Amino acid sequence: MRAMRPAEERDDDTIAPPPHHPGLKYRRIVLKLSGEALCGRDGGFGIDGDVIRATAAELAEVHALGVQIGVVIGGGNIFRGLKGASTGMDRAQADYMGMLATVINSLAMQDALEKAGVPTRVTTAIEIHQVAEPYIRRRAIRHMEKGRLVIFAAGTGNPYFSTDTAAALRAMEIQADCLCKATKVEGIFERDPVTHPEAQMYSNMTFDRFLAERIGVMDATAVSLCRDNNMRIRVFKMATHGNIKRVILGEPIGTIVEG
Repeated sequence: MRAMRPAEERDDDTIAPPPHHPGLKYRRIVLKLSGEALCGRDGGFGIDGDVIRATAAELAEVHALGVQIGVVIGGGNIFRGLKGASTGMDRAQADYMGMLATVINSLAMQDALEKAGVPTRVTTAIEIHQVAEPYIRRRAIRHMEKGRLVIFAAGTGNPYFSTDTAAALRAMEIQADCLCKATKVEGIFERDPVTHPEAQMYSNMTFDRFLAERIGVMDATAVSLCRDNNMRIRVFKMATHGNIKRVILGEPIGTIVEG
């Protein structure tokens, strides 16, 4: 008798995706979250249960609008490859440790999302069959079409590439409408708004200007990849409740980076 595949891998055609909200600006997105955002305090460590539950609740609200959502989460709240390398570790080894940190965050987010009623799959760029399924582009798209939220863990699976670059890559692979970059500030400013409260925020910015001015919100490799493939980036503040929904509905918040 043929063995049944695990439920995590079966494609259940009885699942019906939620209907599209008529006011959606974006129907398929990749959301990039930093690992530090999950610890709930600046310079903190680990995962704050209240923060991850609140984030999951917001994503559940957006998912209910019929948006197909992919999520990439960093691992900086647990381990950052660059920091490990700066202490003398081999850079590739440190980056692989960082990839495993993103898997931990992804599994925690999956748990919170499913408790919020959102069917979720974690896919990894490095194979860890016992806890997640390997990333396969067509399968990931199929999950999203069936109404499942997909979390892309373990970066690109290669050292020397950031989770920003992984988010840009996945956004293009799944043909997302937008790469949404959640940050600590409202958008992209002419100067650091923390040290210069009077700094003005840009509502729009070109890829070339972003790269020329060395904006630190996202790494240059990710932005170059988006520029070369015409993938719009939306930068907005994650901590403000409801901002993800506002972005999806096209409200003028944050900064749009495009060609």
